[in-house]
Amino acid sequence: MNKLVSTLGITLLLVVLPGIVRAVDSKPAGKTGSAEFERMKSLVGTWSGKVDMGQGPIEMTSTYTVIAGGSVIQERSFAGTPNEMTTMYFDNGGKISGTHYCVIGNRPQFLLKASDAKSITFDFDSSCGIDPLKEPHMHSLKLVFQDANTLVSSCDSLIGGKAQPNHEVVFKRVK
Repeated sequence: MNKLVSTLGITLLLVVLPGIVRAVDSKPAGKTGSAEFERMKSLVGTWSGKVDMGQGPIEMTSTYTVIAGGSVIQERSFAGTPNEMTTMYFDNGGKISGTHYCVIGNRPQFLLKASDAKSITFDFDSSCGIDPLKEPHMHSLKLVFQDANTLVSSCDSLIGGKAQPNHEVVFKRVK
């Protein structure tokens, strides 16, 4: 019986494995999302700017990568440093949304609030489990696409339910 099970397992593996390898090796078809999601795809690459988070301006580099078969855009900031953070953007029911994995150890989520030809604005999604009156968090995000090589990012945060100074970064595409 064990020999039969073993033989069947090996046969199944030999039949299925080539299909799995082909699926992994082939490039997945790109997923088309909302207009805002597609605009975010134009950010793929590396961006650099300066941000002042209370101790004077510091260099900030962010990279944007399309992952998960074209269904997610990953923004990675301060990579390789103690301040590293990631935001994942995805379409949720045809509207772009996002989850920010913050250096302070939480993960606020955002929903599309507004967009126009030059900007996308996200607002806090209260269903993420963060109590805005008690837990410090990033509360909103606005991205302004000034041109193909200039992005202005500004975020608002709350600490103890009180708005903190806005952190604006003018990013330039790194070529």
